[in-house]
Amino acid sequence: RIGTNHGSLSDRILSRYGDTALGMVESALEFLRICRMENYHDIVLSMKSSNPIVMVDAYRLLVHKMNAEGMNYPLHLGVTEAGEGEDGRIKSSIGIGTLLEDGLGDTIRVSLTEEPEFEIPVAKTLVDRYQDRVIHEKIPNTSSININPFKYAKRVSFKVLNFGYDNVPRVISDLSLINNINHKTLNQLGYRYYVDDDKWGISDLACDYIYIANNHINFEIPGTLGVIQNYNTWIKEKKERHYPLLKLKEFLSDKKLDSVLNFLCIKISDLNKQVLTKLKSKPNIVLLIDTCNSHGMAEQRQIFFNLIKSGCNNPVVIRRFYSNLSSDTLQIYSATDIGALFVDGLGDGLFISSKKSGTLEEVNCASFGILQASRTRISKTEYISCPSCGRTLFDLQETTALIRSKTQHLKGLKIGVMGCIVNGPGEMADADYGYVGTGVGKISLYKKHDVIKKDVPMDQADEELINLIKDNGDWVDP
Repeated sequence: RIGTNHGSLSDRILSRYGDTALGMVESALEFLRICRMENYHDIVLSMKSSNPIVMVDAYRLLVHKMNAEGMNYPLHLGVTEAGEGEDGRIKSSIGIGTLLEDGLGDTIRVSLTEEPEFEIPVAKTLVDRYQDRVIHEKIPNTSSININPFKYAKRVSFKVLNFGYDNVPRVISDLSLINNINHKTLNQLGYRYYVDDDKWGISDLACDYIYIANNHINFEIPGTLGVIQNYNTWIKEKKERHYPLLKLKEFLSDKKLDSVLNFLCIKISDLNKQVLTKLKSKPNIVLLIDTCNSHGMAEQRQIFFNLIKSGCNNPVVIRRFYSNLSSDTLQIYSATDIGALFVDGLGDGLFISSKKSGTLEEVNCASFGILQASRTRISKTEYISCPSCGRTLFDLQETTALIRSKTQHLKGLKIGVMGCIVNGPGEMADADYGYVGTGVGKISLYKKHDVIKKDVPMDQADEELINLIKDNGDWVDP
């Protein structure tokens, strides 16, 4: 295996290419060319990063460079130091799944800060989706892809209320199957109602909109929340912060619209010249793209290509529907299907509809997890932590849980928890702070690439990490 890691590039490569996907690829190609000169071809290539966007860019660029030089070696896919639990599964699925969706990858490794036997079911869930993927509804060919697949750039869109332009992607929760929507319903979506004060508390994981179809809200909703209703119900009520969802026929028949925000549900077959022309004259329309294709990511990406090619800059919400899945499987599927589009800068919101596939709270958390892992909306602390191995100098799961319990309120920080000095400093290169085992009962603390404190006794290391964060002005009280 010839493998390069985002955080372990040589000084020579860094000085020429920087800490980039191109640097990773060129580092691997140096060794690959030597092997080819020696007529040695039993090779598999690996481009590892804890950042799924860098990881995807590197593998794509590697394939592009190999094609240019007449090479076609197999790829081993993995997101390194993905972490634990939901975050680790989502981050792994976005990185690995995005490449599998495009037919790239021959072997995979899911790296979780959990017992090793929990990694394999995630890997199998990822790859088993492609057993019959060749059988899917035909997707129209495209003459150009309209994006740079090797470097992240957000699709240009104009602003409609809090969608598009420079806004973070918005999260829509589906309550269409709930008849009695009440305060407790919203408690599962990042809100908390305080009865004594008659006020709402709003967390960083509070969804932005709820879709209630033809249902009704009979209480005062939080001030940051919007409500989406089917058009025929909306036009009868026209309540404050309620917005209509239109079908294509309703849109084309010139129905009366909300002056600020309207949603139009479309599929790829709807995007003809008439629709695109009318959309350009409607600055208050957010598109909600849907798909029933078993290769839905590719079909929805084609919708984006068509919009870009036609110069249609309306904001776009990506919707996917899942049924009869476990919460773990829902995380993996949705992270692959929707996260792959966000990796390419496509999407101004996401809308996961589910039936018998996790609770409202689990679906909402998965939505924010996808945005966090794709680095498009930061709502919590990110942890970069390695899987267990023979070199680990402490209990990774126990220590990661301890560090998380004391720092999980530090929204936006990236903290590395690494078991040993061999891989730790390099593989947590994307982290703001690092906690690295350097000997039995000894921890070294890092600020980015720099060692700040060496050989800190382990029973003091968590408090010393907090002090380091405070010293650099990144601490806030819980």
